Amino acid sequence: MRKAIAAAMLVAASAGLQPSPVRGEATPRRSAAELMDVLMWSREPVGGPFALFDQTGRARTDADFRGKHLLVYFGFTTCPDICPTDLNEIAQTLIQLGDDADKVQPLFITLDPERDGFARLAEYVAAFHPRLVGLRGEADAVRRAADAYKVFYEKVALPEGDYTVDHSAFIYLMDPSGGYLGFFPPGTTAERMLTIIRPHLAR
Repeated sequence: MRKAIAAAMLVAASAGLQPSPVRGEATPRRSAAELMDVLMWSREPVGGPFALFDQTGRARTDADFRGKHLLVYFGFTTCPDICPTDLNEIAQTLIQLGDDADKVQPLFITLDPERDGFARLAEYVAAFHPRLVGLRGEADAVRRAADAYKVFYEKVALPEGDYTVDHSAFIYLMDPSGGYLGFFPPGTTAERMLTIIRPHLAR
């Protein structure tokens, strides 16, 4: 899998180069470049209702997290580079927030529910931060959540017969009522996130 997969994939998409999806998977409704345009220029609402299950198997919806700011991240547990890097920065953000960290709920939504079962998801999120909630669901439920957040993703076949998941990788900041505040691009440091998040928590 390419380094910094999200950034590279978006560059390729803007140049008209799309990876080949696994046979049988529906073509994404919109390209990575189109979804990036939506996010950059706030052309459409971002975020919305979801109905998934957390790493313990408990049914969770967006309403369960009202009253806290959310840091929402979409990825998958076998992502070799950008996902763990960004999740580590989210964890560092919570650590550096100190007591204010209780006002922020981090969420990790897997884009690969086929491989990311409950046990695997539980082990993965625990490796980053004890308050990181992992979410999964059937493919249709994951697709609806990803579409709401304007996330691009698709399975891509590997030569040895396995597959990976190409995806955009943004950290979404949501307010306590579920409203969209903005996104952090891949590779954003904890220090940068803190400069944006702290003023919102003080309001």
